[in-house]
Amino acid sequence: MKNTVITFKEAKERSKKLTMLTSYDYSTAKLIDNAGINGILVGDSLGMVCLGYEDTLSVTMEDMIHHTKAVSRGAKNSLIVADMPFMSYQTSVYDAVVNAGRLIKEGRAQVVKLEGGAEVCDKIESIVKASIPVMGHLGLTPQSVNEFGGFKVQGRDEEAAKKLIEDALAVEKSGAFAVVLEGIPSKVAALVTEKLSIPTIGIGAGADCDGQILVYQDMLGMFSDFTPKFVKKYENLGERMNAAFKNYIDEVGNGIFPSEEHGFRVEEAVLAKLY
Repeated sequence: MKNTVITFKEAKERSKKLTMLTSYDYSTAKLIDNAGINGILVGDSLGMVCLGYEDTLSVTMEDMIHHTKAVSRGAKNSLIVADMPFMSYQTSVYDAVVNAGRLIKEGRAQVVKLEGGAEVCDKIESIVKASIPVMGHLGLTPQSVNEFGGFKVQGRDEEAAKKLIEDALAVEKSGAFAVVLEGIPSKVAALVTEKLSIPTIGIGAGADCDGQILVYQDMLGMFSDFTPKFVKKYENLGERMNAAFKNYIDEVGNGIFPSEEHGFRVEEAVLAKLY
């Protein structure tokens, strides 16, 4: 069954946990979709896990459209959410609506996600008025890494926690259908979840959120540059892939691969005419 924004709304009402993972290509999206995930985020995290950047700030609209198109071809039942990259919406309401429209029209996403609280509510409202669903993102917002002085947990003191709650309520009022809570204390996330009528999707925000999301390379042990504290590794595919690559190199070097079973035959009569 196709997941939609209504699926997410009903899950919150029924206290049914939602599941999301990132994806950036056709093959992985198809595998994740077949597993029965509720939503796939084409995250600007692709800048780090796919393109090798130190952060998400260098990711462009063209990058996001390119990867979102690939994911949309592979995932048929998951709700496809595309990140709006840095400076694609901060500059003006007009830019925000136009770029959100490109992710829907060209990238074939069903939802766009943007970071920020009260300061982006005018953009959220206008995008929603253009009939484009919006997912918010609060807490440790990676596009604000320079403002935060690094990837640091947010909402730990009273003032920051109160602002986070106020921002969450403002994002909901502006028309967002859901909000990601990243890198905040579990009890603060639980309080936000209780106060909102829209679902919260946690990443490093504890078990009381309405759903969870992880970067798939993190949870499969495929990204080794660093591993956030909140990641649980369900597999260590990185090590298994490395072993397979080495095995391939050894077999080619020793003449084991390709063997006869991996080749194609030709009639001897045809072959004889070639000499």
